[in-house]
Amino acid sequence: MLKWAIIFAIVSLVSGWLGFGGVSGASATIAKVLFVCFVILFVLALLAVIGVFHLVL
Repeated sequence: MLKWAIIFAIVSLVSGWLGFGGVSGASATIAKVLFVCFVILFVLALLAVIGVFHLVL
């Protein structure tokens, strides 16, 4: 998911540089949403791992 967020961010930067404002804005929005989803899933996975290790120890 982080890979796709980076790809959409690069697409946004390149299309903005070339003057395609609509594509740039849409790509930036998609990149932001994917990055937020990545962060939420990462934190949930981290909490799950900490919980499992807490039960084991």
